[in-house]
Amino acid sequence: MSVQKDQEYFCDGLAEELIDALTKISGWRVVSRTSAFSFKNQNLDIRAIGERLNASHALEGSVRKAGNRLRITAQLVNVQDGFQLWSEKYDRELDDVFAIQDDIAGAIIKRLQMKLTGAQETELVKRYTKNLEAYNLYLQARFHLNKRTEEGLKKGVAYCEQAIVLDPEYALAYAGLADGFALLGFQGFLPPNEAMPRAKAAAEKALAIDETLAEAHTSLGCIRAIYEWNWRESEKEFKRALELKPNDGAAHYWHALWYLLPTGQFEICLAEIQKAQELDPLSLVLKAGIGWQYYFARQFDQAIAALQKTLEMDENFLFAHDLLGQAYLQKGMHEQAIVEMEKAVALSNRRTLSLGTLGHAYAISGKSAEAQKILAELLELAKSKYVSSYDIALVYAGLGENGQALAWLEKAFAEHNGWLVFLQVEPRLEPLRAEARFSALLKKVGL
Repeated sequence: MSVQKDQEYFCDGLAEELIDALTKISGWRVVSRTSAFSFKNQNLDIRAIGERLNASHALEGSVRKAGNRLRITAQLVNVQDGFQLWSEKYDRELDDVFAIQDDIAGAIIKRLQMKLTGAQETELVKRYTKNLEAYNLYLQARFHLNKRTEEGLKKGVAYCEQAIVLDPEYALAYAGLADGFALLGFQGFLPPNEAMPRAKAAAEKALAIDETLAEAHTSLGCIRAIYEWNWRESEKEFKRALELKPNDGAAHYWHALWYLLPTGQFEICLAEIQKAQELDPLSLVLKAGIGWQYYFARQFDQAIAALQKTLEMDENFLFAHDLLGQAYLQKGMHEQAIVEMEKAVALSNRRTLSLGTLGHAYAISGKSAEAQKILAELLELAKSKYVSSYDIALVYAGLGENGQALAWLEKAFAEHNGWLVFLQVEPRLEPLRAEARFSALLKKVGL
């Protein structure tokens, strides 16, 4: 509600801190940020929101910031009848922001008559930095990292680096830096050999400062899998993250995606994604993630159904179009597959990841000329920017050029390309499985 209308990142950050604090209380199910934030700026009845989120209570409020002064209102509502259980107004200086978070979380707990141990009462909101400027930069970093775009990830990394300059012991900022570099590497915006070592160093620094930081253990679990292919250490990090923060939907999802799915543990993987979805019921990524799990488990009808439901929530969700096209392709529904993948290419502004998927589909569908055109585009782009060797390998695999496909997969191995985690379960690589070079590659990545 600030006059300048420039404080969305601050409001989001405050809300995320409160979500994180309340998640620490044993026995509570607290809806994750993605689902909760989907109702921002919507004039919906709180009872309808509660029903969609399967929640009994809602915390809502507003922030007005002027200079160094904050006015924060907060109210707790019983969503079954819409009655207000508690409300409070806070007029404070900005340097009281941590105390405000403590006050709000404590008031809710008291109102809901939850008995806590002394440790929980004092540790609900943990102060990772005393530098308010660093805290402000970290909030801006997370705001941009959550966009998951190339621009957003790079801005998020830059803000984390600025926060670390101001407070070199800011563990959360290092964890954010790890996430940013890991996503830039995996999505193909930076070469993995450039991005992942920086992600690993940041995650390890965060844990050197605070070993109990669950977010950093989750980041390191991802890095151990998608960069190092160290499955034992990856599992260890994910288990530690979930031990520290059992109600963290992101930790359950990344555990499923980067450890359980590549190693073919499909039933446990599905249970983990479903657990994450309970905590974040409106997350498009999680809904599509269930479709991805079914796809790799070769349950293509279930994958199609799950991805179609995801697109009913957002018809422009890139990830779902990409995956739905892949599932259609495995069913032999070539025309439908190409329609979905062409949508993904358009929505992604021709990102190389989507181009590789489309080129493979063209080849499998008998459209060799179109596939060759995509291949030429990827090879030309590779002269001026990083292009994932895995994407190029997919097109060659679709064209039936197994030797070239394997050569590019071996280049992907040299890059430490994260997509190799799916070698064992990827249906599109089925024609290569009888090759000795493919078996050797599987062994190299510990699969």
